[in-house]
Amino acid sequence: MNEPKRRFFELHSAAPTVISAGSVIVGDIRGDGDYVVCGEVHGDGDLGGGLNLAATGVWNGYIRAQQAIVAGRITGGLAVTGKLEIGYTAVIHGSVSARTIVIAKGAIVDGDIDVTSGAPVQEFEEKRKSET
Repeated sequence: MNEPKRRFFELHSAAPTVISAGSVIVGDIRGDGDYVVCGEVHGDGDLGGGLNLAATGVWNGYIRAQQAIVAGRITGGLAVTGKLEIGYTAVIHGSVSARTIVIAKGAIVDGDIDVTSGAPVQEFEEKRKSET
């Protein structure tokens, strides 16, 4: 069966770049492909693929990405050209913009929200609970 891929990380076959829990990266990050961040980043990000910021992840800086799933903390802002999913554990201090935005009940966004497609922000109840 050829079922459609639902999550953007399922669309790519290359392994993502992983910043593991306990790791701290200081400096700007730029690159193609997907990024999974479970640790800390202090710097701006210009990502040519998707971002998955885990609940343990912290990013201090401005991030540009193609798609994003955010469950962790961002201080600085986020611009996404495609879909942005903000999980219930997310705390974002700064503006966010994306073509489409879905926000789980319980998430905190302290800043402007801009949906570039003009569609309304969608709210959902998180069904995937964190194991931490």
